[in-house]
Amino acid sequence: MARHGGRGWYGRVVAAAVGVTAVAAATSVWTAQAGVVDGQAAKGSGRPAAAGAAPVRATVSEAIVHASDQGAHGVNITIDDGPDPTWTPQVLQVLKEYGVKATFCMIGPEAEAHPDLVKAVVAAGHRLCDHTVSHDTAMDKKSEAYQSREILDAARMITKASGGVRPQYYRAPGGAFTPYSRHLAASQGMRPLGWNVDSKDFELPGTDAIFATVKSELPNGPTVLFHDAGGDRSETVAALREILPWLKQQGYSFGFPVR
Repeated sequence: MARHGGRGWYGRVVAAAVGVTAVAAATSVWTAQAGVVDGQAAKGSGRPAAAGAAPVRATVSEAIVHASDQGAHGVNITIDDGPDPTWTPQVLQVLKEYGVKATFCMIGPEAEAHPDLVKAVVAAGHRLCDHTVSHDTAMDKKSEAYQSREILDAARMITKASGGVRPQYYRAPGGAFTPYSRHLAASQGMRPLGWNVDSKDFELPGTDAIFATVKSELPNGPTVLFHDAGGDRSETVAALREILPWLKQQGYSFGFPVR
């Protein structure tokens, strides 16, 4: 996918840069341990990948994660660009109806503007993810100082809005990760988070098309990308009402990305 500017638009997942040491290798995304990116060894610092959940303040692996803590038949639902006062409550309601926990990748200023929604996400048992301040999909072309501000300021805003709960993940807008941004996020206890299935709900293709895309891309791996802001998300809400029970019927369990 080509990148697009602004929130709610996603591009290609940027592979880890040349010149850093491979952390792990595996043959399948579904069975990958932390540290494997789309079946290939992620590039990182050379430190061992974190095994399972870790305290949020502890350093975690710098490798971009896709794997689910529910194992080979787990699915990670991730929701980006909010919180939004119209759509986030509706997404939360659907998740509640089907007993599904998700990871919400939040924009710092949106979290700051809607602390009640951030607290509602946490209270419902979902996890928080840092999605930067301005959702700059070209931030991998910017200075390290700029990347630091985008990541650390958003983390501060989200933590304050939540009442003290820190984000456990960092998702670069449009997949614009750099070795520096991954290292910085990991040093703050945030595992870099990718995705395998892009629902393309931001394109407003219709509920049936969103559902069809998820079904066709699910063999790519367990982490599925949706949005609860950046535009009209009514199709997303409707699609989730179909996708979540279908996934259960297929025998999938819902989890969180490994840390």
